[in-house]
Amino acid sequence: MRNAIIGIIIGTVVGVVIGATVLAPRLDRMGGTPGGNAVENLSDPDEDSEAETPDEKASEAEAAPEEDIAARIEGSQSEISWRMASVYGSAMPQIGTLAKRVETEVWRISGGEMDIRFHEPGTLIPIADTFDAVASGAVEAAFSSPGIWKDKAPALQLFASVPFGPDASEYMAWTYFGGGQKLFEEIYHRHGIHSVFCGLLPPEASGWFRRKIVTADDLQGLRLRFFGLGADVMEKFGVETSNLPDREILPALEANRIDGAEFSLPSIDLKLDLSRMAKYYYFPGWHQPSTWLELMINLDSWNALSPTAKARIRSVCGDNIRYGLADAGAAQFAALKALYAKGVEIEEWPHEIIEAMQTAWKQVVTEQAAEDEDFRRVWRSLQSFREDYSIWRELSRR
Repeated sequence: MRNAIIGIIIGTVVGVVIGATVLAPRLDRMGGTPGGNAVENLSDPDEDSEAETPDEKASEAEAAPEEDIAARIEGSQSEISWRMASVYGSAMPQIGTLAKRVETEVWRISGGEMDIRFHEPGTLIPIADTFDAVASGAVEAAFSSPGIWKDKAPALQLFASVPFGPDASEYMAWTYFGGGQKLFEEIYHRHGIHSVFCGLLPPEASGWFRRKIVTADDLQGLRLRFFGLGADVMEKFGVETSNLPDREILPALEANRIDGAEFSLPSIDLKLDLSRMAKYYYFPGWHQPSTWLELMINLDSWNALSPTAKARIRSVCGDNIRYGLADAGAAQFAALKALYAKGVEIEEWPHEIIEAMQTAWKQVVTEQAAEDEDFRRVWRSLQSFREDYSIWRELSRR
């Protein structure tokens, strides 16, 4: 009995000593109070001071407002830190906001380990030098559309938009499962660039004109801002085309250097305020039924990434495609209502002009395929896929 009492006394003393010398200091360091939530973790104090895991950082970032995310990116020191030039300004709906979204979403999904920093057009390098800058590694990445670089590789135009070509669903099917992506990467890799499809626009408008176009002859002699392969088609009708960047279109219209312009979706054209100088707005956008956007990456920089880092970029760009298509689709009817309220006249191309444009397009693509081997290979791949896909296309649209 006496031994039991002695044991109880010794145990009590030891408990008091442990409480005073071990537990109490830890509670004090954690700011805990009896019954408080801070007493939940009594782990080693060195473990408490460890940095957050990437998953914890990402979860915290996901709940943070965009302005807070921007501040965190600005102040972060990431393991991978790249500069991303852009040919589109961040304030431009879809094309610019999708570019900016790459910055925030890569940072989020990597928990701050990857920083692909967006730079406004012309602030890092002149827009015209973007292709060469990425190829040489002068900048690690850039956001653009492949058709902009036709002077570097004419076949890239077929990965931007195709006159009278596939809609978004069919374009994606060919790109990812019909051989398109393999050809795309093969062409870019020869130039020291790896490019990831990073956005896809729905059908564009067909352009702004100061007067109605009744016959194909009305196009003769017009000076139009026009993009890509569609510009080559317009030139078959005696149109003088130029591919002005977005910020130069309205000044060119105001100065009468051009007579009209096509640029993009109604929501984007509304932002550019093109209706101030031209009131006739034509549809459908036969020249760009869908348009790919891309994240260009220096090939050496891409190859140096871990498989996880590459997967993060692909995931963000894949989500950009989903987000961009939904965002653009939801925005167009409101933009059209706003344009209509400004007095814009919505016009449809006469059937005769559309047929003439289709004939002109066949001439253009035949000429380009004869002049460039890569163009010919890509065109054959796309056409072969579209012939097979037509079985599904015709049945699904009935």
